[in-house]
Amino acid sequence: MKKFTLILIALLSMTFMSKAQQYVSTEPANRNVILEEFTGRNCGYCTDGHRIANQIMAQNPGRVWAINVHTGGYAPTSYPNFNTTASATIISGFSVSGYPSGVVNRTTSSALDRGQWSGQTNTQLNQASECNVAGIARINPDTRVATIIVEVYYTGNSSYDENYLTVAMLQDSILGSQSDYGNYNPTQWLNGQYVHMHVLRDVITPTWGEAISPTSAGTLITKTYEYQIPEVIGNPNGVDVVLDHIIFLAWVSERYQGTATRPILTACELEKTTLTDEPIYPAMSAVNQVVAASCTLEKSFNFNVTNIGTETLTSIKFNALVGADSHEFEWIGELASGENTKVDFSMEIPFGDYTGTLSITEANGQAYESSMEFAAQSLEWAEISADGETTDIKLYIVQDQFGEQITWELINSAGDVVASGGPYSHLTGGPQTRPNLENITGLSTNECYLFRIYDSNANGICCNYGEGYYYMKDADGNRFIEGAGDYGAEDNQLFTIHKHGDGVNETEAASFNVYPNPANNKLYVDGEGVGAVEVYNSLGQKVITVEGTENTVVDVTSFENGVYVVRVITNEGNVSTKKVTIAH
Repeated sequence: MKKFTLILIALLSMTFMSKAQQYVSTEPANRNVILEEFTGRNCGYCTDGHRIANQIMAQNPGRVWAINVHTGGYAPTSYPNFNTTASATIISGFSVSGYPSGVVNRTTSSALDRGQWSGQTNTQLNQASECNVAGIARINPDTRVATIIVEVYYTGNSSYDENYLTVAMLQDSILGSQSDYGNYNPTQWLNGQYVHMHVLRDVITPTWGEAISPTSAGTLITKTYEYQIPEVIGNPNGVDVVLDHIIFLAWVSERYQGTATRPILTACELEKTTLTDEPIYPAMSAVNQVVAASCTLEKSFNFNVTNIGTETLTSIKFNALVGADSHEFEWIGELASGENTKVDFSMEIPFGDYTGTLSITEANGQAYESSMEFAAQSLEWAEISADGETTDIKLYIVQDQFGEQITWELINSAGDVVASGGPYSHLTGGPQTRPNLENITGLSTNECYLFRIYDSNANGICCNYGEGYYYMKDADGNRFIEGAGDYGAEDNQLFTIHKHGDGVNETEAASFNVYPNPANNKLYVDGEGVGAVEVYNSLGQKVITVEGTENTVVDVTSFENGVYVVRVITNEGNVSTKKVTIAH
């Protein structure tokens, strides 16, 4: 008898009527809206649907949610594969004659053209709802289990004795390909890839909802679900389910009408929290290299740390490992349970691209283990000089046929965009090229700049559509940067501009003779006023520093074969560089 009582209590905790609601309002309200948009990555007009849906949500924050349902002939199974069983089930409930199309609160049996979404949404938003819905999703990051609590409160009587509660999981910020016939939605392109938003990933309840009753005024219904969040969804070419990028929606629909339960009475986005029962638990995420021009090996990074433990977080020690170099750091502050902050750090990165590891080793003075990988990059930089406080440069972009896919920007050391351009014209008549000249004026000297060029289709400016390329010239007409067109989604170039007498002195640099090239055992640097000679390997690591004389000798016997950068530093602080090859 005792066992039966425990089971009964457990069942009652899943669905019950009570007056002690935690999350849902008991005040009458108008309907909120679910816009289910039938879309696909191979649909060239669907980006316009995404734009329209985004605008409707932006105009009605907290009241409208779009769900991108990828299914059908325009939804390929190549990566990222967004097709799911739930998506196929949902679209089967409506008559769909074209893409993009969608249903607004499932008020129609046929999908509406995107031009009708806004008007239908406004109609729904102005109608009184029979019920309110709200709740919370608590995620344990260790187990990836979401405990979802949903409350439905009826402020009026539904027309039917039984309604249907649906809980769905969506995911934002998924990078992938997307057809786009007219650059309809430029804000969702990032470095040549499309940022897919509010993509339907799974439905936690039955796809058409779980039956709930009674549906009379004053009724509170509470449902609790334990949901194991998958690591990957999609087969084949599935997409990682990133906990930071998922959201949960809940809605109540009225009744079955044919295949689908419709119309939707109201909806909400569930509050999402990440908490554990551990007292000390700093969770880190989103390790990023700061996008700014840095003509030095010292690069800046940051990451988010969230205190998902029960105690206040006051300190963490962490290290960053890139290549063979490890750097130790410490953060001290006060972070209450559930709060998050951004932690900054910087370190020297040798020339090249790396996958580093960031590890928290201590929290609140206690040993702790947590790590994640991050990308780190250190570009070699070109050096030019100029007279005065500012100078001009010229950018030449020889585009391919699809100039409308090309954009670029120039960023200074503060991270500010000081110049930008594109897109360019589409060239009709097949593969061909066309030169485009950009005059970039008023660039400050003694400053570092990062040039970034993008292709929105991630195939560069070359090859099958014309052999494009790009280059830059300084104010004297010297070409100092050259880039091939086969860069894929983006290419980055770094350069610094020195004012004569404050940095690289070209006249003085010409007076130095670095020889032989290639060198075997000895490298000679001849010239007056040499203060020091530094040699860097291809990774940007300094391998030797030699005090300068009029006839400086550098012993390279122990150096491995390869290309090295020789930096000659004068007694006045001017710097000149030259590449040499060591070949034993």
